[in-house]
Amino acid sequence: MSLEDDIREIEDEIRKTSYNKATSHHIGKLKAKMSRLRDDIEKRASSKGGGEGYSVKKSGDATVVLVGFPSVGKSTLLNKLTDANSAVGSYEFTTLDIIPGALEHKGAKMQILDVPGLVKGAAVGRGRGKSVISVIRTADLVVFLLGVFQTHHYDVLKNELYDAGIRVDTRPPDVSIRRTDRGGVIVSRTLTTEIDDDLITAILGEYKIRNAHVLIRENIDLDQLIDVILGNRKYIQSMTVINKIDLANADVLEDVKEKFPDALLISADTDINIEELKDTLYHNLGFIHIFLKPRGEEADMEEPMIVRVNSTVGDICDELHRDFRRKFRYAQVWGDSAKHEGQRVGLQHTLLDEDILSIYLEK
Repeated sequence: MSLEDDIREIEDEIRKTSYNKATSHHIGKLKAKMSRLRDDIEKRASSKGGGEGYSVKKSGDATVVLVGFPSVGKSTLLNKLTDANSAVGSYEFTTLDIIPGALEHKGAKMQILDVPGLVKGAAVGRGRGKSVISVIRTADLVVFLLGVFQTHHYDVLKNELYDAGIRVDTRPPDVSIRRTDRGGVIVSRTLTTEIDDDLITAILGEYKIRNAHVLIRENIDLDQLIDVILGNRKYIQSMTVINKIDLANADVLEDVKEKFPDALLISADTDINIEELKDTLYHNLGFIHIFLKPRGEEADMEEPMIVRVNSTVGDICDELHRDFRRKFRYAQVWGDSAKHEGQRVGLQHTLLDEDILSIYLEK
């Protein structure tokens, strides 16, 4: 029996088992085993090599990946947003390679990737799914692109990414696991949690972790604990875009808006809300402007540096030159992130929008 068959059997058993205090340990161990098997599948696929994988060099200030079923309009949208020339057709699987495009908006340069359409089963390799997912894991923002008549695809797409270890619109759990040489599993908490010490110990045991200090700072569930143990999850922001609204009547559109109140409704064919989409991409990627001030000169207020929110002085150094971090002495900051004008700061200082920055290097 294959690993995929083992996973299906475990999934069936989990579905058939009612969750309660008496069954929580059993379900927890089943989920841990299933996650371990999926991880084994990923590792085997990666070790084989020689397949037709994808490699895309990241460029620009951020990378956006268009994720959707075949023929949902990703190629048409990419061509409207960027300078790319992606094949467009009315049949499935028009795009068989990763097509990159560049969108410059409000001074920010965004790399937009059109990937082959995901299908159900992509997480275990169907439809070249593993290669596509490896590209998605490198993105800064996932755009779920849905057809106006196929919005039910959203759950399938999100589940495929989840099964592949991609967590959208969430953050890593505030939990640390430090392995030790002896003493068994010791669990410390800063608050009450759903899962008890025995269950945590049992799940760790599934991964052959017999001695560890676990520190939990938030209420987590079984799946989040397993994510922390595996340590290979990717956390990415997402947004939902619904395409081809020019083909739908008012009743269909009203139903879609009710089900997806935060989605942006567009038509790539007829340019409906394309400019609004550019603005939304820029906003969701969290770009900020940093003005550089050369030593002894006025700050350049005409051409700001565009970086992502939560960028540090060290990040700016890395962007400017590969030697800046090594030669860094200190920096001065003027703006909202500074406690006072011209505050002297180090590499770890987090910058805010419209800060003015001077960097001083060793001679």
